[in-house]
Amino acid sequence: MLGDLGKKQIIDLLHRQVIGRVGCHVNGETYIVPINYIYNNDSIYAHSGNGKKIEMMRQNPKVCFQVDEITDTFSWQSVILWGTFEELNGVDRQQAMQGIIYRIMPLANKHSEESSHGIDIEQHNDLIVYRIRITEVTGRFESHED
Repeated sequence: MLGDLGKKQIIDLLHRQVIGRVGCHVNGETYIVPINYIYNNDSIYAHSGNGKKIEMMRQNPKVCFQVDEITDTFSWQSVILWGTFEELNGVDRQQAMQGIIYRIMPLANKHSEESSHGIDIEQHNDLIVYRIRITEVTGRFESHED
């Protein structure tokens, strides 16, 4: 059976997952890249070093974000949302970064190694910490349970 996810199912899926894909579009070019994220207060929070994704989102802050949970080909849930990219500073930046570290670092295979995607303390101040304020969201699922 195919169907639409309800609001609670969408929120639960966004909370359960930590990897999604952000899509941005500038000057006729679309770019989609996986990111680590957390969901809180109707927003997606993430961090990044400078690069193509950040440059594109600065030029056009309207983005799309997708996350899914796949058990098999015929059993899955997927959420697509649209929102606005905003860089964070000050207390908002600090709180977002603490939330990201708290949620994602326990999932690392080797806790003794530094993250390869930017949580390294020495690079902490160079990171861009941002949120995507959700403006629209939709969710779908497929299930063949009786």
